[in-house]
Amino acid sequence: MLTDAIRTSIADSVLCWLATVDADGQPNVSPKEIFCVHGTDTLLIADIASPVSVRNILVNPKVCVSFVDVFRQHGWKLSGSACLIERTDPVFSVTGAELLAMAGSDFIIRHLICVKLTKVSRIQAPSYLVFPERTEQDQIRRAHQTYKVRPA
Repeated sequence: MLTDAIRTSIADSVLCWLATVDADGQPNVSPKEIFCVHGTDTLLIADIASPVSVRNILVNPKVCVSFVDVFRQHGWKLSGSACLIERTDPVFSVTGAELLAMAGSDFIIRHLICVKLTKVSRIQAPSYLVFPERTEQDQIRRAHQTYKVRPA
């Protein structure tokens, strides 16, 4: 399910966006900055400051996680079912070893959000459809102009 291209996109991403839904059906989307692939079909996300996401997952485990490269203007949407692993759970430090290493002493991880993936789909900016003659390099160049940044 997680191809090399998806794994690379996740590894290269600075943020992902976790979408959850509360008991009343109200959606919530929040940025997450510490995450990694775990195995072949699971994404782990650190709960650093995510009380709404955690509360929503407890009432409705269906979630969606998005990764988008703002310069290439495409990415991935991963859907699945989430569960929480508490800090007190014996598997917390083993399952979350990579996230704990990423967090270091800067962040306290309250829970591991484990997303068992059921669907993966591509995200692409509408301009790819509206202007099919534009290449990815054109998209990157235009994004640099839009965001007023220069490539490193």
